Amino acid sequence: MSQQQSADWVRLAQSPSRTERIEAFFGGHGYEPHRHDTYAIGQTIAGVQSFHYRGGLQHSLPGGTMVLHPDEIHDGEAGTEAGFHYRMVYIEPALIQKILGGRPLPFIPDGLSADPRLRRAAQPLLKAVTDTFEPLEEEDALYDLAQTLAVVGGQRSRRQAFDYQAAERAREYIHACFMQDMTLDTLSQVSGRDRWSLSRDFRTLYGTSRGATS
Repeated sequence: MSQQQSADWVRLAQSPSRTERIEAFFGGHGYEPHRHDTYAIGQTIAGVQSFHYRGGLQHSLPGGTMVLHPDEIHDGEAGTEAGFHYRMVYIEPALIQKILGGRPLPFIPDGLSADPRLRRAAQPLLKAVTDTFEPLEEEDALYDLAQTLAVVGGQRSRRQAFDYQAAERAREYIHACFMQDMTLDTLSQVSGRDRWSLSRDFRTLYGTSRGATS
């Protein structure tokens, strides 16, 4: 995309998903002050994205990650004449809470992070809005992002008990039915373990996600 582009545009992901995703370009003013009841997590693809947040003026550049906490007022505009191109994903705080198992919601000061761990964790959920998720891909990405948000936000990890038998039931099911599309709900029913505990068990016991198990 040329940075000389002047026509504003916004595209929404149309495929079924547990999140809402957008991709947009604004040549100047982007949007008025508003708030979301979700996390708004995004990355600037090109240009400078400037926004007022928690009493300060912030500037999002390519290479960083924006993390806007639920119910925080923010706006948006181009920081240069070249405009800005960005992608955002909107995630219900209750979903993050379920993954973290009762820990406080993560908070990133100033709404910006240069931590490469957070950038890597957010990227799978910030693919082009025309792209779709493979089975279990979005669930794995949400788990990784929630855990990384907690770490980058300064929370100490808590050691939690795992259920080897439940994880083995799920792993054996994946091997037996690898040609079929499967959901995390299905694996949860097969294993008798809730979805996010099962995600933790797989990483603890096998060092990989469910979808990558071989």
